[in-house]
Amino acid sequence: MLQISHVSKRYGEKEALRDVSLQLSQGEIVGLFGENGAGKTTLMKCILGLLAYRGQILLDGRPIVKKSKARLAFATAEHSFFPNLTPEGHRDFYSWHFPEFREKRFRGLMEFFELPIHKPLRSFSAGQKNQFEVILALCQGADYILMDEPFAGNDVFNREDFYKVLLGILEPSETILLSTHLIREVSGFIGRAVLLHRGEIAGDVSMAQLEDSGQSLLDFIKCTYRYEADRVSKALGELAGEEDGE
Repeated sequence: MLQISHVSKRYGEKEALRDVSLQLSQGEIVGLFGENGAGKTTLMKCILGLLAYRGQILLDGRPIVKKSKARLAFATAEHSFFPNLTPEGHRDFYSWHFPEFREKRFRGLMEFFELPIHKPLRSFSAGQKNQFEVILALCQGADYILMDEPFAGNDVFNREDFYKVLLGILEPSETILLSTHLIREVSGFIGRAVLLHRGEIAGDVSMAQLEDSGQSLLDFIKCTYRYEADRVSKALGELAGEEDGE
């Protein structure tokens, strides 16, 4: 279990996370949602130990140290691979550093998405780079796989393929924490939704609970954030009024 207890993070005067507490059990697929600047990326980087923070993050009841970091994988649209290295070179590097590297899964995903294994990553398209980033995270052998907007730049068909492949290959011990703005797309893929708003947990609900209540994920998010459906028309009306008064 990944336990996040009372985690806070500041960037100077700005409070990016405020007293965030959350638990992720093995085998869950959790969607992490929130507006830009809500703290999603900051939370993931705190979990990975890339940022200093106040509070406590435990993995199976123990602090995350260098040895246990291999149980955490990260896929980000910022890309964390070596651009001059080929996928084959990355496979060798990851196999050396991560004893649980999933060689068979790596080969299968590379073939399924038809990615060239002998070309340097710098020659890949943006969509191919994103695909490869996710493949590396899925093949590292980690128990907790954090994905921060991993499908940016991929077309809808590639994204749909990835959701289906993920559901088909994940083992019961593997947990996904997926940060994305693609709410409708992932609503049938995730089992739980966590909402961040201005650095705080604003909602935490299972998809089964939403289904029982007859509420869609998008409706739940809009309700939680008190989204005003007519805010655009109001703003346009005010702007039109200002122009008429000139």
